Amino acid sequence: MNAVAELPPLREVIRRYDLRAKKSLGQNFLLDFNLIARIARAAGPLQDIDVVEIGPGPGGLTRALLAQGARRVIAIERDERAIAALDEIAQRNPGRLEIVAADALEIDARTLVASHPARVVANLPYNIASALLVAWLSAEPWPPWYDRLVLMFQREVADRIVAMPGKKAYGRLSVLVGWRAEARILFDVAPRAFVPPPKVTSSLVRLVPREHPLPCDRRALERVTQAAFGQRRKMLRQSLKSLGVDPSALLAAADIAPTARAEDIPVAGFVALAQAYSKSVSTGSLPGLTRQSIT
Repeated sequence: MNAVAELPPLREVIRRYDLRAKKSLGQNFLLDFNLIARIARAAGPLQDIDVVEIGPGPGGLTRALLAQGARRVIAIERDERAIAALDEIAQRNPGRLEIVAADALEIDARTLVASHPARVVANLPYNIASALLVAWLSAEPWPPWYDRLVLMFQREVADRIVAMPGKKAYGRLSVLVGWRAEARILFDVAPRAFVPPPKVTSSLVRLVPREHPLPCDRRALERVTQAAFGQRRKMLRQSLKSLGVDPSALLAAADIAPTARAEDIPVAGFVALAQAYSKSVSTGSLPGLTRQSIT
């Protein structure tokens, strides 16, 4: 038997280390190894790849990533109860599992990978999932330190990630994703697959960074989409007034009708608006936004 197969069942690990899922940590564990293995396979070939995993909990997906051939898994976990369980996996797989006891929102994962590109594969804690995604899509320089993200989200968030113009779910997150990545929902996971079961369906999403996204100041794009979607029912000639510059001039420069609404503008249109906005303000005067503000 290989080192992964020799490990105890996940339910036994949960009992041994008292790893009952905590709502405060956004924990919902996957215990069906067939499903977990499917997620690992969805990450693509992992040989010679460093994989970053967020919130591994009892280590089900960690095992599957190692079994799939990942050169090294860097598991970022803030729950102290899970560290001992993960250490058991590390002992059976010398040099292939690095456990980082930290809050994923407070650590720069790129500093942990030994080679580039790396890959992020995770059943994300739902209470920080959007904030983490925004942080990874805001990475500088671009292209980023990862070659793809394979992540579990609530279906509602997944719909926002992949939404196209004209759809109800289309918003600020859709624009940021569409600007810097190609996103696709791979498959859904029913609530009953988790312990404890969440109240919503979940979806596995794959995001592949665009090597050459349209040139744009990210802070300007954030400001423009914040203004536009902050009053999404209004025409852009009205909603963009909060930017403090003449909306008519911005819209004319971007070749967008003043009567258009945010939900109808494609990513390229928002990039054009951001470019026009950047030109209309003095260099270096664009205040940054918090990661959470776009989620």
